Amino acid sequence: MVESSAAATPAGMAAFAAHVIQGRWFSLFASFLIMAGAGATYLFGVYSKEIKATLAYDQTTLNLLGFFKDLGANVGVLSGLIAEVTPTWFVLLIGAAANFAGYFAIWLAVTRRIPKPAVWQMCAYICLGANSQNFANTGALVTSVRNFPESRGVVLGLLKGFTGLSGAILTQLYLAVYGNDSKALILLIAWLPAALSVVFVYTVRAITAPRRPNELRVFYHFLYVSIFLAIFIMAMTILQKLVSFSQAAYAASATAVSALLFVPLLIAIREESAIWRNRDKNVPRPNPNPNPNIPNQNSIEPKLNSSASWFAEIFLNKPQRGEDYTILQALLSTDMVILFLATFCGLGSSLTAVDNLGQIGESLGYPTKTVSSFVSLLSIWNYFGRIFSGFVSETLLSRYKFPRPLMMTVVLLLSSVGLILIAFPFRGSVYIASVIIGFSFGAQLPLIFAIISELFGLKYYSTLFNCGQLASPLGSYVLNVKVTGPMYDREALRELARKGLSRADVKELTCIGSRCYRSAFLILAAITLFGAAVSVVLVVRTREFYRGDIYKKFRGGAEAEAEQQQQPPTTEMGLRS
Repeated sequence: MVESSAAATPAGMAAFAAHVIQGRWFSLFASFLIMAGAGATYLFGVYSKEIKATLAYDQTTLNLLGFFKDLGANVGVLSGLIAEVTPTWFVLLIGAAANFAGYFAIWLAVTRRIPKPAVWQMCAYICLGANSQNFANTGALVTSVRNFPESRGVVLGLLKGFTGLSGAILTQLYLAVYGNDSKALILLIAWLPAALSVVFVYTVRAITAPRRPNELRVFYHFLYVSIFLAIFIMAMTILQKLVSFSQAAYAASATAVSALLFVPLLIAIREESAIWRNRDKNVPRPNPNPNPNIPNQNSIEPKLNSSASWFAEIFLNKPQRGEDYTILQALLSTDMVILFLATFCGLGSSLTAVDNLGQIGESLGYPTKTVSSFVSLLSIWNYFGRIFSGFVSETLLSRYKFPRPLMMTVVLLLSSVGLILIAFPFRGSVYIASVIIGFSFGAQLPLIFAIISELFGLKYYSTLFNCGQLASPLGSYVLNVKVTGPMYDREALRELARKGLSRADVKELTCIGSRCYRSAFLILAAITLFGAAVSVVLVVRTREFYRGDIYKKFRGGAEAEAEQQQQPPTTEMGLRS
């Protein structure tokens, strides 16, 4: 009773509020919001027509902008290297500045508030804006994985799931605030994601605490909220296509979406409240080293023996799997090469299918409205794939020692089925293919990120997970630009020849028929199957590792830290950056 009355005082409530804001669960909630704003790259198709019309670009120039968007979004090595030597708040601030500068410059150009930029300048603007997504990923995602190392699969699934929903969330907000104005959408994605990072810049940080017994149950509560949010947005998207919405109706929809985004805050407060009530027994506090990548003075590793050769250190004296690898040890390891090759095949093929989905529908004679349904299906099942791979792989690993690389193999096999359905289409097959490819595409990223963290440790995770995803744009470039595009054009030219026409006789090279993508997608399916076979090699190599207790060292470290924090703090806890 005394404790309750003390907590009800203004000082007690202020202390509890400070405790909540400094807690792991509030940090995770803040990461959810940051990731929910980090998917502006998915909206390029919505505002690209404004860029094309206003700046008088042809399709080739617009495709060039799209390439630089993908390049910026997937090359995150710089953000990873910066995160190795700076605190999380600095990484988030750089991302916020890059996001605002890049997209705001595009908005100024499209609204003619500045002279028409050169094409290379527009490419630089969109590359800069898209690259900010990597700083949000590195700041929020990597920190959350370190805060919940024994639940990294579900954390990755949830955070990447919110990123998958980001485009749909931002669309609902812009319709409510600006109406159906594509130019205003560019302004929204310039300031809103940046504002989210700035608001939560000091709450997303490394926090050491022991794993709570009900931790997985809490993550399932977050999961239920995100699923409800995804279903609600999907329902609103379908309804808005069927019924003419007023501005008030758009505002109501956006308000509901915003309210659902803040439901995880209530869950976070509930969990921090439970910790607060038991604070005398267990006081999780921020890690005294706010950036775990920069070692404390009492934990600096001894320098290597000067007689040890660089080659031996990198290739021969590697740590055991699960221990902290250096960046070069990890990047030059056989496990990383195998994972990189599987990612090249899997994500490269999936991205190629995603980028060509509109033209696939066109070649098979589907109307434009139906093609947009394919894109919506792919987006929503991309979210479900991310959530599924995070939660299911974590459950199978903890209960049955089912290795995550084997889950990767299963996902790649499933992806090849979707690609074959496009190569040999039948009535309605593209709907099924959209679901399968969207699901498998979404499932791959959380698995790749989790596998990297498990095999190579978390010390240099900021850089390693960004290096790991470099296989994605590389695979997309080779398989899309060098394989699928030329083969599509070749089929279109053959179709023109059958009609007695030449390339000069048509304005746009278009192929109609089931053969347009058959050869290309058979190759993509074969490459994906090869990727699945490659991932089996990783399964065999890591089978003994996954049979053991791969999270044991994290439990030991957290429990030891908790024991040191048994004594109540001698000074009042304040809000620390």
